[in-house]
Amino acid sequence: MGSVYLQKEFRSKKREVFEDILEERRQSSDLKYAMKCYTPVIYRNLTPCTPNGLKTSVLQSFELQYVIRQISLESGESCEVIQEQAAEILDEMGHNLRMGAIRLFAMSLSKIFKRLFQKVCVNEEGIQRLTQAIQEHPVVLLPSHRSYIDFLLMSYVLYSYDLALPVIASGMDFMGMKIVGELLRMSGAFYMRRTFRGNQLYWAVFAEYVKTLLRNGYAPVEFFVEGQRSRTCKTLSPKLGLLNVAMEPFFKGEVFDTYIVPISINYERVLEESLYAFELLGVPKPKESTSGLIKARRILNENFGNIHIYFGQPLSLRSLSSGIINRAQFNLKPRHLPQRPPEDVQSFVRDVAYKVELNQIANMVLGPGVLIATILLQNLPEMDFNVLVEKTLWLKDLIETFGGFLEWPDNLSASRVVRSGIDLHSNIFSLVDGHVTLLEHKHKGLLTEEIVFKQAVSLLMCAFYRNQMINVCVRPALVILACEMVQSSTREEIFQSFSFLRRVFSKEFIFFPGSEDKDFEEGCFMLTKCDIIHATPNEIMLTDKGTIAALFLAKMFQPFLEGYKLACTYLLGEVTNAFTEKQYISGVRSFISRQIVSGTSTCYEALSSDMQKNILSSFVQLEVLCNMKSVSEANFCVERRTLKETAQKLGVQIFTEKFPSARL
Repeated sequence: MGSVYLQKEFRSKKREVFEDILEERRQSSDLKYAMKCYTPVIYRNLTPCTPNGLKTSVLQSFELQYVIRQISLESGESCEVIQEQAAEILDEMGHNLRMGAIRLFAMSLSKIFKRLFQKVCVNEEGIQRLTQAIQEHPVVLLPSHRSYIDFLLMSYVLYSYDLALPVIASGMDFMGMKIVGELLRMSGAFYMRRTFRGNQLYWAVFAEYVKTLLRNGYAPVEFFVEGQRSRTCKTLSPKLGLLNVAMEPFFKGEVFDTYIVPISINYERVLEESLYAFELLGVPKPKESTSGLIKARRILNENFGNIHIYFGQPLSLRSLSSGIINRAQFNLKPRHLPQRPPEDVQSFVRDVAYKVELNQIANMVLGPGVLIATILLQNLPEMDFNVLVEKTLWLKDLIETFGGFLEWPDNLSASRVVRSGIDLHSNIFSLVDGHVTLLEHKHKGLLTEEIVFKQAVSLLMCAFYRNQMINVCVRPALVILACEMVQSSTREEIFQSFSFLRRVFSKEFIFFPGSEDKDFEEGCFMLTKCDIIHATPNEIMLTDKGTIAALFLAKMFQPFLEGYKLACTYLLGEVTNAFTEKQYISGVRSFISRQIVSGTSTCYEALSSDMQKNILSSFVQLEVLCNMKSVSEANFCVERRTLKETAQKLGVQIFTEKFPSARL
C-alpha cells in the first residue's frame, strides 16, 4: 500500500499563507456580499441539474429500476407501488438548492460569524488546488467534524471564493427543525437516516442519489468520513459506507477519475464545548429544534477566537488505485447490477479513509490554548503563571519539531499570548493572584459524587483542547510508554510493547492499518530528532537531556492508560455475567466515580462514555470480550484468561482469583 500511505507526507509540509475572509466582511456591506454576482467554477462548464431533474434521473436509473423489480418479485408488491415508495424517499431525502436561500445564509452567516469569531482563515493554495480540481473531475469534500457549524462554514467559504456549492449529506435531526430544516435543504443539504440497515429500497435510492451526483458532476458532494461530531476533539475511526458509494462510479468506469479532498477545520474555541462534556458524562443530548437555536443566541456575546480551514491536496482515486485495484473485475457483470465490493476494494476504501484522516490531523492548525490546556492538565489544580508561560514556549518548540502546525502570534510577547489564551477560555481557566487554575478543581475537604461530576465537566472541556494535538504526539509517546513498561533497552522488546499498546489504543487514535513498523520508526525518529532518546539498531536508551520531555509525553497519555487499567480492574472484580453496552458504561462510570471519591484514582477522563465505548470495541478486537450478537442488542461476556493477560501487560495488579458477584 505504499502508493496510498506515504507517511512522510504527514510530517513534512511548509507553512502556507492563510487569508482571513472576515476581514473584508468587516469593511463592506453584508447585503452587497450576499447579492454579489455569483458565477461559480463548475465541472467542465456543465449546466447544473435542477433538484427535480436529479430526482427523475435517479428514479429512471437502470440500477434503481433493477432493485425495484427484485423487491417486487420478493414481496409480491407491484413495481408501481415500490416506485412510489422510492419517489417518497427521494422527496424526504433530496436537496432543493435555491439561490435565494444561499444569499440569505450568506448575509446571515456573515453577521453571525463576525460576532462569534475574530478570524476565519483559509489557506489560499488549497483554494487554488480545489478550483482546479472542480473543473477537471467530480469532487468529494471530506472535512473534519467538530461542530454543527462545519457544513455551514464550508458552504460559506466556497460561496466567498465563487466555487460550486456542495451537496451535503446531513442527519435527519435537522430536517425536523421548523423553517431551518427547509432552509438547509435549500442551501444544499440532503437528508439521510442514521441507520437503514435491512431497508434495501432506501439504501438503493440513497446510493443512486449520491452516484448520480458524482457521475454527472452536478456539484461537489460533501460528507464527514468520521460519521458524526467528535465530542472529544480526537479524530474518530472512519465510517466507510458513504465513501464506498462515492468511489463506485470510478471503479465501474463511469467517470475517468474522482478527487477526494481532505479538509481540516480547527476552532480555537468550539461552540458546543460544554454540551460535549455533559454528553460524555451521560447527560442526554438536547434535541435539535428551532426554538433551541433561538435560545442559543446568547452565545453571540461571547468570543470564540479564530477558525483555521485547511484545504488539503486533492487525492486522485486513479493515482491511488494504480497498481492496486484491477477495475476490469467490474466489467464481469452489467453495471446496473448491485455488487458487493471485493475484499481488495474494501481494503482500498479503508486505506483511503485512514489516509484522509491522517491528512486532516497533519493539517490541523493548533492555537496557544491547546498548549495551555495540555500543560495545565499535568499540573492540577493550579500553577504559577510565569511557569506556565515558560512551559508553553517549551512545548511549542517540541510540537513544532514533531511536525505540529502551530499558529503563534509573532507580534506579541509570550506572556501576552498565554494571557490571551486564558481569557479566551475563561469558562475553563482562571488567572488569580498570578496562578492559573482549572475551574472547579480547587475543592478542599471531602469529595462527593456531585463534586466529582462538576470537576469532570471542566476537566473534560480542558482535555477536549489537549486532544487537538494528541495525534501529533502519539507515536513518540507510545515509544516512551513501551520503554517504561518493559524496563529494558532492547529494541525488539520495546517494539513488541509498542505494538501491544498500539493495538490496545487502536480505537482511541488514528493509525494506518498494518503500519506498526513505520509508526514505531517514526516515533523513534521524532524522539531522536529532539535528543530524547539515543537509538541504535539493537537498543533504545533515554538521554539525560530527554528525561523531562519523556516524562511529559508519558503523563500526557497517562489518562488513557489509566482508563484502560480501571476498565480491566472493573471487569475482573465486578463482572461475571453477560452485559450490554449501556449496563457496562453505567456500571464502570459508577465504579470509577467511587474510586475518585475514595482517593484511589484521579482519572476523571475515564468517566467519559467515549473512552468506555472505545474500550469495549478494542477489547472485542483483542478477544478480551466476546460479542454475542442477538436480535435485540449486543451482549458482551468476559474472556477471563485473555483479560488477565491483557491487564497484566498494562500493569494491573491481580490480587485474587475469586470474583465477587456481578453488579450488572
